[in-house]
Amino acid sequence: MNNLIFDKHFLFFGGKGGVGKTTMATATAIYAADLGIQTLLVSTDPAHSVSDSLDQQIGGDSYTHVNNVSKLSAIELNTDEAIKNYSDIVKTQDPTGALSDFLGELDPTSLSPPGADETVAFIQILEFIQNPEFELVIFDTAPTGHTLKLLQLPEITEGWLFRMIKMRRKLGGMMSGLKTFLGGTGIPSEDEAFDKLEELKEQVEIARVHLANPTETEFIAVTIPNIMAIWETERLIRALYEVQFPINQIFVNQVQPESSGCPYCHTRFNNHQENLKKIKELYSDFNLKEIPLFEFEVRGIQKLRDLGNLLYK
Repeated sequence: MNNLIFDKHFLFFGGKGGVGKTTMATATAIYAADLGIQTLLVSTDPAHSVSDSLDQQIGGDSYTHVNNVSKLSAIELNTDEAIKNYSDIVKTQDPTGALSDFLGELDPTSLSPPGADETVAFIQILEFIQNPEFELVIFDTAPTGHTLKLLQLPEITEGWLFRMIKMRRKLGGMMSGLKTFLGGTGIPSEDEAFDKLEELKEQVEIARVHLANPTETEFIAVTIPNIMAIWETERLIRALYEVQFPINQIFVNQVQPESSGCPYCHTRFNNHQENLKKIKELYSDFNLKEIPLFEFEVRGIQKLRDLGNLLYK
C-alpha cells in the first residue's frame, strides 16, 4: 500500500453501507497518529459508529481526544448545528417574514440548505480547511448516496447562494423601506447581508479548489467482493471523476480466506476469488488492497492498530 496518502491533508473513506468504512477510517487515523501526525477523525455519517469502533464515546460539539493515541482526536458531527447556521443566514435575508409574499419562486422555504446531514459536513469541511491545528483530517462518510451529495455540495451550495443573492436583489429598496418603517432595528443593511453571502461563497470556492487538489486530498473507496458492492463502487468512482475528486485506492474488505474444512467457506472463497478478478480487471490502474475476513470483530484501539499495521506496513 502506498503510504504517500499520509502526506495528504484530507482523506475520505466511503462506499456501500456495511463494507467497513468506519473500521478502515479509524484504523487509518490511529496509524497516522502513531506516525506522529496530528490527526482528526471526522464522522459525517448520521448513523455514527466511530464511538463504537473506538470503544469510546465521541461527542459532536467539540473534538474528543482518543484514549491511548496521543495525536488523535475525533468528532461525530451534529446536524442540528448546521441547520441553525443556515437558518440564521436565511433569517438575515427576511428577518420578519413579511416579504415572503413578494418572492414568488424565491419563497424562503425554497432556500433551505441542500441536505442537512451533508450540509453540516460541508460546513465543517470549510472550517477544517482553514484550521491549521490538524495536519491530517480523515472523514468517515455516510453510505454512497449521501457521500455523493456531500461531494457535490460545492456546486449545489453555489446555486443556493446564487438564489439567496438574487433574493436580496429582488428585495432591493423594499428592505430599506421596511427597515425605516421598523425604526431601523433588527434588519441588516444591504452591505452586511451581501458581505455574509459573499464570504460564504468565497469559502465554498476555496473548498472546491482544495478538495479537487490531488496533492491535498484523496478518496479511498471501501468495498467487499460481491457483485452489488462492485457496481456500487463503480457508481461511486464515476461520480468522483465527475466532480474531479482524487481517487487512486480501493480497499477490498472481508475477503474470505481459503478453508478446506468448511464447505460453505470454500464456496464463498471461490465466489470471492471470481469477484476479485472482476475488481482487478475494472481497476487495474488503482492501488488495490485486500483485507481478509477476520474471525473476530475489529473494535477497540489495539485491534484497530493491528489492522492499521496490516493496511500500511
